[in-house]
Amino acid sequence: MQGRGRILLVDDNPNDLELALIAFEKAGRSPEVTVARSGQEAMRLLGQVTSEQLPDVVLLDLNMPHMDGLAVLEAIREQPHLAGLPVVILSTSREERDIRACYARGASAYVVKPVEFEQFLSTLSATSEFWTRLNEHPRREGKRSIERSGGQ
Repeated sequence: MQGRGRILLVDDNPNDLELALIAFEKAGRSPEVTVARSGQEAMRLLGQVTSEQLPDVVLLDLNMPHMDGLAVLEAIREQPHLAGLPVVILSTSREERDIRACYARGASAYVVKPVEFEQFLSTLSATSEFWTRLNEHPRREGKRSIERSGGQ
């Protein structure tokens, strides 16, 4: 489990969820993925974890019913223990207003979901790789330095 990374994948579209899980699996060292099928479910899950159990990144669909991605992003940024959590918006929208709105509310990145299957897999795999293995953030700094010193 260590070194694999943790992702909270939030999407109401079952097809996109299935494709994302395939992409993570094909990436090799598959991350630990928790799926939330709505914004409300995502916030409930995030409210139940300790800071050590937080995901490395939240991959968040923008267009969902009831509580959309912007509302989830705002709710995450309002909670002190979640404020620094990386949140990547995944959307089919290339609309400038959507991109600006997400960054204005504290999105860490905005990734457009490719329509073509292989590109979708490649994009999700690269996104997963970056946020779970390459990106450093303060919450994990102490843990990683212990792993490095203990393992070398």
